[in-house]
Amino acid sequence: MEPTNARPHVVIVGGGISGLAAAFFLRDEAVRVTVLEGSPRLGGKLSVSGVAGVAVDEGAEALLVTRPEGTALIAEAGLDDQRTDPGPTSSAIWTLGALRPMPRRQFMGVPSDMAELARSGVLSADGVARAGQDLELPPTARDGDVSVAGYVGARLGGEVVDRLVDPLLGGVYAGRSAELSFDATLPALAAASRRHRSLAEAAQSLLPPQAPGSGGTRAGGPVFTTLTGGLGMLPDYLAKVSGVEVRTGSMARELRPAGRGWRLTVGSAAAPGQIDADAVILAVPARPAGRLLAGVPGASAAVTAFGLIRYASMAIITLAYPRSAFPAPGLAGLGWSGYLVPAVDGRAVKAVTFSTVKWPHLAASPAPAPASGGGEGALEIVRCSVGRIGEEALLQRADDELAALAAAELAAATGVRGGPAVTRVTRWGGALPQYTVGHLDRVAAIRAAVAAQPGLAVCGAAYDGVGIPACVATARAATGQVLAFLAARPPADDAGAVR
Repeated sequence: MEPTNARPHVVIVGGGISGLAAAFFLRDEAVRVTVLEGSPRLGGKLSVSGVAGVAVDEGAEALLVTRPEGTALIAEAGLDDQRTDPGPTSSAIWTLGALRPMPRRQFMGVPSDMAELARSGVLSADGVARAGQDLELPPTARDGDVSVAGYVGARLGGEVVDRLVDPLLGGVYAGRSAELSFDATLPALAAASRRHRSLAEAAQSLLPPQAPGSGGTRAGGPVFTTLTGGLGMLPDYLAKVSGVEVRTGSMARELRPAGRGWRLTVGSAAAPGQIDADAVILAVPARPAGRLLAGVPGASAAVTAFGLIRYASMAIITLAYPRSAFPAPGLAGLGWSGYLVPAVDGRAVKAVTFSTVKWPHLAASPAPAPASGGGEGALEIVRCSVGRIGEEALLQRADDELAALAAAELAAATGVRGGPAVTRVTRWGGALPQYTVGHLDRVAAIRAAVAAQPGLAVCGAAYDGVGIPACVATARAATGQVLAFLAARPPADDAGAVR
């Protein structure tokens, strides 16, 4: 292969947050970078658009502050002045016919305070009694990976799984706790559970101390943050400040070793083109990553492992109501920033965020009077999430049907009067990887096979977490791998041969 350039050429396949973070991390290095994105737009599951004149995220709306990678990227990119924190948040569970408070002293639904659990009303009396047995049960042995439902249910009973843990995991992964890996989806809790006989005590060890005189509220600052213009602005901004070459509508179809580097086939099957690279970062979901590696000798273990990672589809339904549709003073008067819905309650909507309560800057944004639906003045914005693994039939409904279904369930839960003035339905097909039992072994097989390929790295949501900080962390690791490879590679002569 002819030399790709005076500077080594790194090609990043995938223009989502992982690929663009990798491009950003390479911006000051002595390399040339090209980002290939098969779709017409950058951003992957990050996107923002207007709802009645207000910029509202269509995909991921927040990132964890407790993991520093996301906030560090925002600061490094020069966007710290656009960060904003949520207002006072208090989540509910809509179950057993009412909105009930989410116990505050819990870790991903695993309660640490049985008295608080009983007061919440989320569980039946029998369910509370069964959860309390965790404090007395002998240790629960586990040999290898187990499902979340299997372990948590053995300790705390099925009601805790169904009405607390499953709704939280459904919101994050669009998955089901009976299938999801305990070690992969709840790694901190899984590790703590090996140090504590009681799972409630393990959860307690992971929670921040209660603020003195708080009545049980958490100490410390907010857990989440976002950008005032929406997190969906971050991908295009990273592409711009990175100064890299970005090609949208450029589907990578084939990857093969070529000389000292790699050759990618890009574009339509009718008119393919080729790009040579010294190193390649695959920042795409499991299926396209496996398809690209199918042409790479020695990568069969990764191809097999990629093929075992399933993905769930979902949709975000954004509803905007005139404030007068809610009892005064509007959504904030309900006392919640949103609620979750257990799958066992048979509802279509699995999670609801009162966006103008959770993010006060949205409520402060100027909004025109609704085009229809009655009422003048500010709008209340509500975000509804639908779709769990196995619910493809639900997602095949038309946009207006999904919006009407979400509005009807919201009215049943909150008593909002009248229909929404504005609706928006955003579909995310195959968006969320399922970390099912055995996921960590699959990831280890992928990484071992990829590490054996000189100048190849992977990053994205399929590996160590689906949130933005986890994706950014994989991007940082991938760029470190390719830079180390390029630094250690022997120099070549003008014909491309190793000297």
